[in-house]
Amino acid sequence: MDQIATPQIPVTVLTGFLGAGKTTLLNRILTERHGKRYAVIVNEFGETGIDNDLVVNADEEVFEMNNGCICCTVRGDLIRILGGLMKRADRLDAIIVETTGLADPAPVAQTFFVDQEVAERTRLDAIVTVADAVHLAGQLGEHHEAEEQIAFADVVLLNKTDLVGDADLSGVEARIRRINPYAKIIRTARCDTPLDAVLGLNAFSLERVLAVEPDFLTSDHDHEHDEDVTSLSLTSDAPLDLAAFQTWFGRLLQTRGQDILRSKGILNFAGEADRYVFQGVHMLMDGAPMGSWPEGAPRVSRLVFIGRNLDGMGLREGFEACRAA
Repeated sequence: MDQIATPQIPVTVLTGFLGAGKTTLLNRILTERHGKRYAVIVNEFGETGIDNDLVVNADEEVFEMNNGCICCTVRGDLIRILGGLMKRADRLDAIIVETTGLADPAPVAQTFFVDQEVAERTRLDAIVTVADAVHLAGQLGEHHEAEEQIAFADVVLLNKTDLVGDADLSGVEARIRRINPYAKIIRTARCDTPLDAVLGLNAFSLERVLAVEPDFLTSDHDHEHDEDVTSLSLTSDAPLDLAAFQTWFGRLLQTRGQDILRSKGILNFAGEADRYVFQGVHMLMDGAPMGSWPEGAPRVSRLVFIGRNLDGMGLREGFEACRAA
């Protein structure tokens, strides 16, 4: 009877391919005045985490899982973190899980049904997929994970629509519809969408998933990632020269951007009081100051690349050459 009376914590899974805007959406959720208490679980592909520092609201509990993908190598970490959160469910309104951009959502969703304790104490509310309107067509052709992220979505936030013409946008939507005719598609720029469009939807349908994938609850959904895709993390305790970094990084994206699926960094430039944050997808990059460094925190520059053929780009040498004299 106690188990029947125990309320289930709703869980929203935020997924989407590298650089689509998942952390931007998460920050929009956390900065809205909703009065809700969220626990946030962030998964990163590389060994050095950056996304945790890009989550803006320090009042929320943020749990970080690095150096592995939530759908395979660190899936056990997800179950352990959920187990800890369920012990204080009375202090939580919901849980948000942000997956790495290389995650297959199937094994993540499966966790909420096949692990007994997790199934009893949580409820998968919805899978929200953030899609990059600029790059999605190419990603669907090259990466199985991108197609799975669309296929399992209850809601697709078609992001960066301000960078795409109407005709191309209609083509991208048609491609999404062919993969998943059931998902609600919301056009956004910088993930600007009402909170009730992504949270508290009670939209995940196990019946629909089983109709598409009958062995969803019984098969082993662990998968192997493309071995050509790797990550490289760089750090520097010394301040960087702004002009040198801009020259090096700009040339790098122009010449090798097609192989760089994702780049992001938090940088300390000499003579600048604020942290500088940038995020890139292929040859597109967006960056801006992020406010002052946390009091007492070391001013360490951290740079992460995810892509192909990273070892042949001279990234470590180029980054070190940007150190200020």
